Amino acid sequence: QVRLVESGGGSVQAGGSLRLSCTVSGYMYRTYSMGWFRQAPGKEREGVARIDSDDTTAYADSVKGRFTISKENAKDTLSLHLRMNSLKPEDTAMYYCAADRAPYLGLSFWEYSYWGQGTQVTVSP
Repeated sequence: QVRLVESGGGSVQAGGSLRLSCTVSGYMYRTYSMGWFRQAPGKEREGVARIDSDDTTAYADSVKGRFTISKENAKDTLSLHLRMNSLKPEDTAMYYCAADRAPYLGLSFWEYSYWGQGTQVTVSP
């Protein structure tokens, strides 16, 4: 069973920064995909950024140049991070970490099998 736990959400003013983290436990294959998604009230869950086991990354156009996804693989712990700079009020949402044992997935939420519970990010004007 793969389990994901997010941390690092909070409230900031526009222009500020936050760093989200996600700890992955359970068995992951040598190749995999991981990503960050977000969902604002009344809106569909959207992909923000993804990274593969070979460090290939992809970003939604709305966050390119502002957000950076990265991962760490230390001993038996796999961690995913999202550095968010120049935050805007429209970035306000619940942010979710997701993973799948298939590599090279896209930014569509239905592609991912494992999900965290989410962490709230609120950006005030």
